[in-house]
This record gives sequence, C-alpha cells and structure tokens, in this order.
Amino acid sequence: MRPTRLPLIAGNWKMNTTVADARALASALASNLNGVPDVEVLLCPPFISLTTVGNEIAGTSLKLGAQNLHPEPKGAFTGEVSPTMLSSLCDYVVIGHSERRTHFGEDDAFVNSKVHAALAHDIIPILCVGETLAQREFNTTGEVLTRQTTLGFKDLSPDADFVVAYEPIWAIGTGKAASASDAEQAISLIRQTISQQLGDNAAEKTRILYGGSVKSSNITDFISSPQIDGALVGGASLDPNDFSGIVTATSQFRPG
Repeated sequence: MRPTRLPLIAGNWKMNTTVADARALASALASNLNGVPDVEVLLCPPFISLTTVGNEIAGTSLKLGAQNLHPEPKGAFTGEVSPTMLSSLCDYVVIGHSERRTHFGEDDAFVNSKVHAALAHDIIPILCVGETLAQREFNTTGEVLTRQTTLGFKDLSPDADFVVAYEPIWAIGTGKAASASDAEQAISLIRQTISQQLGDNAAEKTRILYGGSVKSSNITDFISSPQIDGALVGGASLDPNDFSGIVTATSQFRPG
C-alpha cells in the first residue's frame, strides 16, 4: 500500500529575483496553485523577499520557507539571519544544502545545530543530503547519505517534525537528473537510517523529497515511487509555468 504522506513540492529560488521579480513570481504561482489538492506547495525566496512573498501568498494554501538560518538566536554575526527573526515569517527552512556545505564550509555538526535551532523556534527543517560525483563513482553514496542523515539528526526527538531532501550534487543545476530507480534506492536508505536512529514511526511519517534537475517533464518518474514524497525544485521553480506543471502533475498523480 502506498504511504499516506502528503506530497511536498518546494521551490528553492536560491540567489535569484529582485523584490519586484519575487512579487510577480509569487503572484503568478498563487494564482495558478492556490487550492491545488493533495499536494503541499512551498516557496523559498531570498531573505530580502520573504515579507513580500509572504504578503502575496497570504490567505492561500501556499507556504513560505527560508533558504538558510544561523543557529544562534541573536548576536554579532554580521550578515546572518536568526531563527528568532524567521519564526514569525516562515513555515519551513532549507538546511544543509550542498551549496552551503561546499561554498561556505558547513559541516555536519553545524548543520545539526541549525536543525535544532529551527525546531526550537517552530520552523520545520528540510535537511538536504547528497553525494558528489566523485563519491558516487567511488561507490560511497551509501556511506555519505548515512553519515549526513545520522549526524544531521543527532540528538533529535523521534516526535520532531522534519523533511529530508535527497539532492545528488552531480544532478543539481546540471540538467542531468538521477534515474528514478537511483533516487528510490537512495531515499530508501535514508528512510532506513531514520528508522534505525529515531524509530519506525519517525521514518514512516517523514517526507523525503528528490532534488536535482526536476522539471514538469520528469516529475512523474519520481513521484511514482512510494518512497519519494515530492521534490525540492531549483531552476524550474523560477518558471511559473514549469513549476505549476510540477505541482499539477504531482496533484493529479494517482498510483495504479
């Protein structure tokens, strides 16, 4: 039987859009996607546009998320944004994205501190995990995913509400998505790791997304797997037609 986890389609806009662009994109998506059944829709704009996008989607079914946070509630951390600042704005926050790990040196311990900070401020963390091309070629994908998941959720309560996004780094922004079978295998391992660490109930309720060159033309390949609960979408989330197509396809999909 297919699990009853509600699919989640999250758009990560990364460092794109001006405030005016973000307003226009959010307005178009709110018009296209408000009330779409059987799928949760999440928009993650840059920090400077959180309030603007939040205002555009207010009163709709769309949710708002941040792309990052600092684990401390306040302090001398110039340029950072704390969970205290975000708690009144956001429903979700993306944590441990490969671009944060690669370009900004965030290790598993720091990622774990962010997960705890988000949960302490009633923000649902989306923990990103994934292997590089070199790790894939050396057949260490399983080791990488197990380590990132285990350390990312260290000392977490089994009752915590969180999401995982499996994003193979070699597929992000390259136009080359993982095969559905590869994604399913990786996500099954992540779910097994959660089960061993936090228990079967936590593993069963946790939504695990696929991310990496997701488009409206390939989303059905992924959501047809009972292990994959949606997608974290990058480039296609900036195109209202393509992103709307991803959401609509997810909403309309029914397993045979």
